[in-house]
Amino acid sequence: MASPRAVRIPRSAPPRPVRVVAETGGSVERRPNVGGSQRAVRLTLSYLIALAVLYLVLVEYGRSAPGGTSPGAQDTLLLFGGIAVALGAVGAGFSLTPAPRAVEVSPYHVVVVGRWGRRTKWPPLGETTVRVVRSYRAGPLSSTPVESVEMWATGRRPKVYLLEQGLLAPTQPRT
Repeated sequence: MASPRAVRIPRSAPPRPVRVVAETGGSVERRPNVGGSQRAVRLTLSYLIALAVLYLVLVEYGRSAPGGTSPGAQDTLLLFGGIAVALGAVGAGFSLTPAPRAVEVSPYHVVVVGRWGRRTKWPPLGETTVRVVRSYRAGPLSSTPVESVEMWATGRRPKVYLLEQGLLAPTQPRT
């Protein structure tokens, strides 16, 4: 028998962009960097998997060599395991850091919310120079096109970010 209760169907993702009211009284448009984050995470995972496979192949090769199961060889494998973990951590940091979580755009400034929570404040888009360094098509690493973007302003050092294509466009359509 059918129940009179309503059935709730979950939505796949919240609409973007999200508008919030800033402390200055103006509105801030928060644009999540879905494509850039997706590409960075998938690239990091593929790097870590390749590193783990390479390490396992070298471990098996070392064990199959004469004297590969001696205590000295085990210590060497442990040392190389530590080096592999360190390389994995440094490589993961290098590939994840350029992809910020979101960009907040207002008429007064642009704030890039970094992967680790750091907020970098830039002048408004009209006063900030944005140059596309490289474009990546949608593919296995990202479901949307992604751009490597260099930003700089007067008196500021340039920074490179991995952003979803069109994320720094002056106007975004409201949803």
